[in-house]
Amino acid sequence: MTSDQEQPESAPAGAAQAEPSGSTAPARGRRRWWRVTRRVVLLSVLAGLLALVGSIGWVRWQASGHVYAIEDVPEAPVALVLGAQVHDNGSPSGFLEARLDIARRLYETGKVRAVLVSGDHGQWTYDEPDAMRQWLIDRGVPDRKVVADHAGFDTYDSCQRAVRVFGVRQLIVVTQSYHIDRAVALCRDAGIDAAGVGDDTARRFGSFWTKAVVREQGACVKAMLDVVTGRDPVFLGRHETGVEDALRD
Repeated sequence: MTSDQEQPESAPAGAAQAEPSGSTAPARGRRRWWRVTRRVVLLSVLAGLLALVGSIGWVRWQASGHVYAIEDVPEAPVALVLGAQVHDNGSPSGFLEARLDIARRLYETGKVRAVLVSGDHGQWTYDEPDAMRQWLIDRGVPDRKVVADHAGFDTYDSCQRAVRVFGVRQLIVVTQSYHIDRAVALCRDAGIDAAGVGDDTARRFGSFWTKAVVREQGACVKAMLDVVTGRDPVFLGRHETGVEDALRD
């Protein structure tokens, strides 16, 4: 066999060098993709942390100096009780009952002259405001002094509707202590002269309280977003005179 016959059996130099280049291209692409992905994830986490810290800071700043013990809270025309879970039998949950008891005490001691109960009544079969109202009436608060807001779907909506629908300019907002700063902050941002009283007795529910405290941190981000966007409540509706009527006598 001659050397001329052997030559075609060996691979061309260019072809031999092309194999490593082809095999490393996908690897380089994957590395580049992972670098970009890591950067996006890190930036997203950083943005989330900044939003969380910033919103919590804003809430605390807005509420600072406006949260009181029930004995020390300044008088106001109205107590705003924010809704919470109602059981299938129509009775308030332990968390909600604790809020309502504070409102009852505020009325009995003359700290407020009317109570606005604001909660979720988005379905016919679920009615927080009426359950709240009935609880107060059953414990001695006159029915003409308890006004129901049936479209308080969240804290922001309750505060906005208190001023824009019911015309309330000064109030004491009542909820659990882990929630009170956000409630006061949103009411004050809505233009209401708001003070707050928070309940601590619901701590006895242990894990339910802990979960609520954790969720509250994320809720501060939503609160800040609502304030920045200036959204309207889910249901704004016409002006209602219930609070004015309750304060008249």
